[in-house]
Amino acid sequence: MQPLVDREEAVALLQPHRRAELRERAHEATLRFVEKRFDFCSIINARCGRCSENCKWCAQSAHWNTGCETHGWTGADACVKAAKEAEANGADRIGIVTSGRTLSPEDVDNACAALRAMRAAADVGLCGSFGLLDETALAKLKDAGLQRVHCNIETAPSLFPSLCSTHTQEQKLATLRAARGMGLEICCGGIIGMGETDAQLVEFAFALNAIEPDSIPVNVLHPIEGTPLGNGGMPDPERVVDSVAVLRLVNPSTPLRFAGGRRDMSDETAAKCIYAGMSAGIAGPLLTTPGADFDDDRSLASAAGYKVRGRKTV
Repeated sequence: MQPLVDREEAVALLQPHRRAELRERAHEATLRFVEKRFDFCSIINARCGRCSENCKWCAQSAHWNTGCETHGWTGADACVKAAKEAEANGADRIGIVTSGRTLSPEDVDNACAALRAMRAAADVGLCGSFGLLDETALAKLKDAGLQRVHCNIETAPSLFPSLCSTHTQEQKLATLRAARGMGLEICCGGIIGMGETDAQLVEFAFALNAIEPDSIPVNVLHPIEGTPLGNGGMPDPERVVDSVAVLRLVNPSTPLRFAGGRRDMSDETAAKCIYAGMSAGIAGPLLTTPGADFDDDRSLASAAGYKVRGRKTV
């Protein structure tokens, strides 16, 4: 869907004296274009740490000394257990997440076995965040039951090279194009609070619009000691709300999803984010930071007029 503002106007709306206008326009867009159903997903950290990439925000990078927990492939049984828990919690889908640049052929086989087992055991959509993938790997994963591919572009194209030099946004986009070409859904977003200027925040929002993802996860930087971004402090909550509003005006109908950093917010800030356009969530354990509580966000979403799934009786 076409943005409701151009780049110049979006930057202008980020001026402090126009904050109320920005949020009201985003709220109006939310009411007009966003489905009034707040869906949840969960993830399982299926391989953690020892990553070859040098992303400056990430605790799992082997380039930084963060004390991050590390473990190899967690196994199909753990993935099935996570899928069942996600279904019981009212999640619509669950994603397998693995650290590292990509999947080896053996990794692909392991992921496929897990996807088949999860598909048989639980009634949830199946997603994967596996780094950079080619069509051969994607075809095998799709055949095993993968429905949605997650690969964040993270930030504005002009900012990304200063935050990661071991891979490029273009390589991420190639993975997304390959996935979409095979009929898979796309989940693509990024992180707020990595030093982006107003213009770069808007640039990021428009880059996402060009991708046309099925879901935009909105992470808020949780500074990790030992990473290059570890000493910058938490992003200003009001800046986070404004960022959500800009993302909504540029991506009027795409679900904006609470992701990393949600547990760092007060419920008041989270409610403001929902008002400005946040319309979905990731809940339960994340990767190296705590995740949101299903019931907290279920309550906030219900209060804002969204339909939500409850926990299943087991």
